[in-house]
Amino acid sequence: MTWALPAIAVVLLGFAGISRRVAGTPITAPIVFTVTGLLLGVEAAGVVDVHATAEIVKLLAEVTLALVLFSDAAHVDLAELRTEISLPARLLGIGLPLTIAAGFGAAAIVLGDLAWPEALLLAVILAPTDAALGQAVVTLPVLPMRIRQGLNVESGLNDGICVPLFLIVLAIAQAEAGAIGDGAAARLVTEQIGYGVVAGVVAGVLAATVLVTAGRRHALDPLWAHTVPVTAALLAYTAAVPLGGSGFIAAFVGGLTFGALRRRADVDDDAGHMIDETGDLFSAVTFIVFGAVLLGPALGSLSWAVLGYAVVSLTVVRMIPVALSLVGTHPRAPTLAFLGWFGPRGLATIVFAILIVEEPGELPHEELLLTTAVITIALSVLAHGLTAAPLAARYAAWARAHPRPENRPAPDTRR
Repeated sequence: MTWALPAIAVVLLGFAGISRRVAGTPITAPIVFTVTGLLLGVEAAGVVDVHATAEIVKLLAEVTLALVLFSDAAHVDLAELRTEISLPARLLGIGLPLTIAAGFGAAAIVLGDLAWPEALLLAVILAPTDAALGQAVVTLPVLPMRIRQGLNVESGLNDGICVPLFLIVLAIAQAEAGAIGDGAAARLVTEQIGYGVVAGVVAGVLAATVLVTAGRRHALDPLWAHTVPVTAALLAYTAAVPLGGSGFIAAFVGGLTFGALRRRADVDDDAGHMIDETGDLFSAVTFIVFGAVLLGPALGSLSWAVLGYAVVSLTVVRMIPVALSLVGTHPRAPTLAFLGWFGPRGLATIVFAILIVEEPGELPHEELLLTTAVITIALSVLAHGLTAAPLAARYAAWARAHPRPENRPAPDTRR
């Protein structure tokens, strides 16, 4: 552990030095950080020699997801998306449940050793998508607005939606394994969701009040204005956990509340820069730790069944539900293929996996479940990273050659 932090800092500085040159190429930041972490990890150089159950790993993952959840939720403007809400609504309202159902069925068939709650838990863990793994797909202005916004909004919201589902299914799996009683499981889920929502609303209202009131009175220094969303995310998380609530639900609800109140007061969105940049930095470190701490040991437990499920999860389990969710909208084949393929698994899945590691021995087939999740993430980092830029450019060219009203280019709205 002595040289872990200096090594991570050197990796971050090194990537910063080439970041502009690799932007838009198949060499993405998650690929670089994951591979570097693997080379520095416990199974290789041993520089980042931290166990997956170490408190610092859990803290890093949880803070990262809390920041990302708050930021994603705060940026959601349903009024602005009203004219383009059809696609993300279908992907989230129809595609997400079907993806979980398909993942559950595939796990029961391919990974027959898993008990049914464990198979369902694996499906939920692998359901949320992470647009950062294929960033070109949501940053190229030449891509059709409907497609780009749909994938961006889906990625921003499905991890928040999957958090309560994860807590519920994890409690069911623990109760089925005899780790906790049924009554304790129901009480645990109720408290985590309830206290999480309360803490999130309070944190969001408090942060928006400070930003709006102090801003109107010219009492808020612009530098400190940038710290308000970061502080609000941390407040939501740290207030929910001692109460017995979910810090992730609190962060997501806090972001929704903060963003809605800020927009209602017509406050400039510049205050959101710092939380975006902080979330990106923590995400980079999380991928390094993922490669070093989780991926190395998982590769040692790799089997054909695990690899097969990972491939199925990234293809059939994602692509068929997406196609079914768009029935009636008459999408063309390239659009279906593009939307179906770009469902990368990333940060939320990493955090869910670490949360399960924190409770060792409570699930009968925990190692198989975790190995499958980690291998799926690693395969997604590589496959979606390598294909994002070339396939986005190819699809954009096809959309220009086959114009439809929904295929108009999207303005660059991401920071």
